[in-house]
This record gives sequence, C-alpha cells and structure tokens, in this order.
Amino acid sequence: LHTSVLYSLSIFIMKDDNEALTLNSKRSKTLILCCDLFTDKPSPVCDEAWERHGEKQYYFSTFKSSWNIGRRFCKEFGADLVKIDSEEEQRFLLNKVKDIMTKDEDKFWIGLTDSKTEGKWVWVDGSPLKKRNMEPDNWTGEDPDGEDCVRMGELGPVTKLNRWLDKTCKMAQRSICEKPAKRRQ
Repeated sequence: LHTSVLYSLSIFIMKDDNEALTLNSKRSKTLILCCDLFTDKPSPVCDEAWERHGEKQYYFSTFKSSWNIGRRFCKEFGADLVKIDSEEEQRFLLNKVKDIMTKDEDKFWIGLTDSKTEGKWVWVDGSPLKKRNMEPDNWTGEDPDGEDCVRMGELGPVTKLNRWLDKTCKMAQRSICEKPAKRRQ
C-alpha cells in the first residue's frame, strides 16, 4: 500500500522592519502535523483550526504581527483578513475574540484600511465601508503616518457592535482570517 500526503509548510520569519519572509516547501510521503508547535492549538493548514459560521470559516491567529503580515499569512491559506458583512457576523466575531482576549489591547486585525487614500475606508476586496461612526478616525499621536488599519475586540460583555478601532498598521496584533466554508458532504 502506497500513501502519499501532500502538504504546504509556511514559515513566517519576522524581521525588525515588520516584514516577513515566507518559505514554502512541498513534500510527499510525509504526514502533516495538524498542530501549532508553539501553542498546541490546531494549525491553519488543517480544517479543525477553522471555525465555521454560516457560509464562511474563520481562523483566529495565535501570533501577533503587523496588518500586512497578518494579511499575507491569511493569503497563504487561501483566505484574507475578515470582511464583516452583517451585524450578525459582527456579533459572532466580537463574542469569539472576547473569549480569546486576555487583556484590552489584545485586539485582532480585520480587513479594513484607508492606506491607499486617506479617509477612504475600503475592505480587502475593494468594496467601500458603508457606515462609519467616530472610529476609525486616523489619530496621529502614536505614528505620524496616521492609523490606516482597523482592529476589533473588547473585553467584557458585547454591548456595542461598532467596536472597530483604527491603529498604525505596524502595530503587532492578532488577525482574523476568513474564507468560504467548504461544502458539507
């Protein structure tokens, strides 16, 4: 009996300038380990690591990185940073990140940015943000380039759904990856 398992191994090496080097390797006749070696949680290469909700599935990263590296990480798995399409999806995500967060600054990058045109907030798929309250506001107190990337998360009960906060894209945060859910068989 001959069994061949094909896998893709992605290693992200952080450099001081917040860039990542991605090394991809394909091998056969190797069994894939469906576990993150640092956290004992399922690896994003395995379906168990993705949480299904409706027609989408989500991966909540276990490491912190800049917005750009978080997005690149998601793309390695056929996903992108999350685009929030409904109040119901927002409520689901807020409840999930609340359960994962250990402190108030332990927030998650989402796929919303105004890095191309200041003040024009767009999702990673190019669609514009339809409704906006006080945030995102592009405060320049921490970074003279402003705050061009959006994160979410709040400890405690979920009372407000408009909990998106812009921050410098260089800030290390966790990320929420999103991709279409696989059809159930």
